[in-house]
Amino acid sequence: MMEKKLRETFMQRVKEEPFARRFGIELVSIGEGTSKVRLTTTPEMNNLFDMIHGGAIFALIDEAFETASNSHGTLAVALNMNITYLNAPAPGAVLTADAREINRTRKTASYDIRVTDDQDTLIAVCSALVYRKGKPLPFLEQKSDE
Repeated sequence: MMEKKLRETFMQRVKEEPFARRFGIELVSIGEGTSKVRLTTTPEMNNLFDMIHGGAIFALIDEAFETASNSHGTLAVALNMNITYLNAPAPGAVLTADAREINRTRKTASYDIRVTDDQDTLIAVCSALVYRKGKPLPFLEQKSDE
């Protein structure tokens, strides 16, 4: 079970993260090896066909991946992400990415990430792999030095 202090730290760090703020990505929940993030699409996220750009969907997936894979309190960095886009979200749709750890070893971990819209339509799926560095998260080290 994830420590309350670690959960609260993640919630605050994502609120302050410049990239997440730029896209309006919100961390909804986090647990050991799991994460749920959300964003409301805007016209600024459209591609030249007036559809939500795949990069905006990728950004949401990556935030879920980042938080889930680092939720154990140790640094994990992406090695591979394989995304399949299944459906185009409607303009203004609220998208949610759910990341779930499916395997973890001492050095790697695999994640299944699914993006749905507010109508429960499956928008994209992702299979992702991290390298687990075994070092404490930098912002946890800073907290312990204070």
